[in-house]
Amino acid sequence: MAPWWLLLTASALLVAWIALTQAGHQTWSMTKVGITSIPRRLGASAIVVVGIAGVVGVLIALLAMGAGFERTLKLTGSDDTAIVLQTGQKNETGSTISLDSIGAISQMRPVLRNARDEAIGSPEVVLSVSLPNRSTGLDASLALRGVGPHIWELWPGIKIREGRVFQPGLRELIAGKDASSRFSGLKVGSSVKLEGQSWAVVGAFDSGDAHNSEIWGDTQALSSAYHREGFANSLILRLKGPGALEMLRTNVESDPRLKVYVQTTRAYFGQQSESFSRMMSIVGSAIGAIMAVGAIFGAINATYMSIEGRTREISTLRALGFRRLPVIASVLLETMILAALGGTLGAFLAWAIFDGFTAVTMGQTGQIVFALDVSPTLVCDGIKWALAIGFVGGLIPAARAASQSIVKGLRAT
Repeated sequence: MAPWWLLLTASALLVAWIALTQAGHQTWSMTKVGITSIPRRLGASAIVVVGIAGVVGVLIALLAMGAGFERTLKLTGSDDTAIVLQTGQKNETGSTISLDSIGAISQMRPVLRNARDEAIGSPEVVLSVSLPNRSTGLDASLALRGVGPHIWELWPGIKIREGRVFQPGLRELIAGKDASSRFSGLKVGSSVKLEGQSWAVVGAFDSGDAHNSEIWGDTQALSSAYHREGFANSLILRLKGPGALEMLRTNVESDPRLKVYVQTTRAYFGQQSESFSRMMSIVGSAIGAIMAVGAIFGAINATYMSIEGRTREISTLRALGFRRLPVIASVLLETMILAALGGTLGAFLAWAIFDGFTAVTMGQTGQIVFALDVSPTLVCDGIKWALAIGFVGGLIPAARAASQSIVKGLRAT
């Protein structure tokens, strides 16, 4: 949990102590001797490195799942678009907004308008449907989203990869890139059965975010097919500029007819990722802690073996005037150097194997495809775990090495 600036400060103080004090010089001399003897006890040293690499690799992989999911959802929103939901509801599926309320909010001044003087907004209906998964053949859920005619002005970054956009009022769908690759029946030119009706898949799109896991159709057509006329689940709006969000909130709150609240889409989708990210953080930390206990015992054993092989050497140095502190510090330094090597190896393997690896989890309405994100922050956290394991694992053997009898040590064979 320590911030990096604190660790860097401690490292700088350690270097200064080694360079400027007699005890520091003794510590460095003993550390160099210990490091040069590592090839003679390669097996014991490998136990420390490999054990800690395993802990760090697993920890980073689990935390990268939460980071990747959070990154995907945060990419879905922006600061210049707002989502309107029913008061008291945290997600779209539980929210209902009447068409009258949608009309009133769309006419408010903070909402950006296009060249035809039309509000750039999209009343949306969000449903969960089941389709066969390509890999298993079993039904799995995904999100079906009804969007308004201004959706392309709302999200200009979305690209049609194949086919065309759906026609308003018709039973036509377009599929996100990930949904199209994971579910049967979503290739352009095919059709799917929804609510007993046949819907034509006329296009495929790439949004670069969580929308890639959805299929889209016209809001009015979907509302009619699913008997949801007269309301939408949410309203997405493009705002005019800085300060428009607060102005829109003020306008909404001042109208007693409107039982809704407003936030940016970035904030909304960020909140949707919090629970999963928190869960992965807890799971990753718990599994990492359990594995760390094993790694600590491995480090203790390996360090004891190292000390046993250097008993006469340590006792000779003690007899020549080396104090206990340099002995403790040198053993800890040696163990933490091995731990840092293990942490770096584990972080590299986690990055090489898992960064960008595609995973799937369940969202509010169905599966969401996302890529694991092994960020520099996670790599740094993994190495900090490694250093902590090395410190704890070397502390007890270091104390024992410093307290052993000089006479008995000199007689050791």
